[in-house]
Amino acid sequence: MLYTGKSILDVANAHSFAIPAFNISDWAMFTGIMDISEEKNAPVIIAIHPDEVSHITTDLIPAMHARAHRSSVPVAIHWDHGGSFEQMITAIHSGFTSVMIDASLEPFEQNVAITRKVVEAAHAAGIQVEGELGTIGANDSYGESGAAEIIYTNVDDAVRFVEQTGVDSLAIAIGTSHGLYPSDKNPELRHDLLEQIKAAVGIPLVLHGGSSNPDAELARAVSLGINKINISSDIKVAYHDRMREVLGTDRRLREPNAIQPECIAAMKVTAAEKIDLFGAAGKADLY
Repeated sequence: MLYTGKSILDVANAHSFAIPAFNISDWAMFTGIMDISEEKNAPVIIAIHPDEVSHITTDLIPAMHARAHRSSVPVAIHWDHGGSFEQMITAIHSGFTSVMIDASLEPFEQNVAITRKVVEAAHAAGIQVEGELGTIGANDSYGESGAAEIIYTNVDDAVRFVEQTGVDSLAIAIGTSHGLYPSDKNPELRHDLLEQIKAAVGIPLVLHGGSSNPDAELARAVSLGINKINISSDIKVAYHDRMREVLGTDRRLREPNAIQPECIAAMKVTAAEKIDLFGAAGKADLY
């Protein structure tokens, strides 16, 4: 059940839940996320940003298609944080069913021009486009981290942006940051701003930097109109922390089937918590 980003998100928008977009960076993570999504009967978006694409390569996308077509739940394969028009064309040619163009660090008019160009090309191929307005904060130096500080999305600008670009979904800045929050930093979402933007634009809204935010804040964001939440750091930490523990017990371990199953299981626990929190469990029946 391979879906486009629009066809999978429109249902979430109509029924007021959020689909987790799990960033994966290897085949084991992908199969683990697919398995837990099926166990929870939840639609899922497999997100891959340019750094991850450079690691797994686009050669893996046809295999993801095959796994998605065998799946009992809706699946979209999403290019996350595309940095250029050329990347978006690569994504479309490679078989991604959803793309994000992130020109949020550019001036408004340039962001509009770049995003509109991507929308025209992607829509011609039947592919959904996510844009971004405002800037997500950064807690680390990884490739998807974004700006050094948060610039909140302006409601009037959001209306103009959606009208002028034709985007199918919009990532907004309401107080999240990419990466894991340090112990001395407390994330706090602007739910009032989210509510205003949703009322003004109506389309599916996206929350980036969803790792480490308090559950109550994320649940409220979903209730107010967030339909896609990106989760990367939380599942990767669960996966790799368990891998460090497994490898630390026996230096002779070398076979993936002896190392990775416990790591995948740990990641699935974290992913299941997000699926439940976002209200996505059981929602595959709506498709």
